[in-house]
Amino acid sequence: MSAGVGSGVSGAGSGAGCDMPTVVAIHVAPGRRLPTTSVESVAAEAGKGLVGDRYHGSRHRQVTIQSQELLDAAAADLGRPVEPGLTRRNITISHGDVPTAPGTRLRVGDALLEVVRVAAPCRLLDDELGPGAAAALRRRAGTVFRVLESGTITVGDGVRPEPETTDS
Repeated sequence: MSAGVGSGVSGAGSGAGCDMPTVVAIHVAPGRRLPTTSVESVAAEAGKGLVGDRYHGSRHRQVTIQSQELLDAAAADLGRPVEPGLTRRNITISHGDVPTAPGTRLRVGDALLEVVRVAAPCRLLDDELGPGAAAALRRRAGTVFRVLESGTITVGDGVRPEPETTDS
């Protein structure tokens, strides 16, 4: 059972006063195989993705989200740091599991996102991060989302589950 990001919202408390995950890093790449660039904020366009990213305009792979907590676990397995930008995911959240069930919705900053599928670790990770990286990131590589409502996503923004609406 994966409780997802919501598990950080209603838990017993971490002593920090707030369990809500936050955006800790944003990365975009202008094209395939080009290096990612760290940005402070990015515009998410409904039905298109993140402005300036290689997947902007794609039908389903519009935004990818990963958890720093899971990157830290992968780093422990690898015995070396895993920098968020080298995984080629767009958004890194502070902690918690990223939801994986298709149709699950998250509010990230002003944008509303919906899970499309699990993001498999890219085979290029072993080239970028060293041998064993792809294996260490298996089940930790994040989730692919589509953008349902446009908005700005900024480092420091909260990440919270959004209830699904039923269309009548």
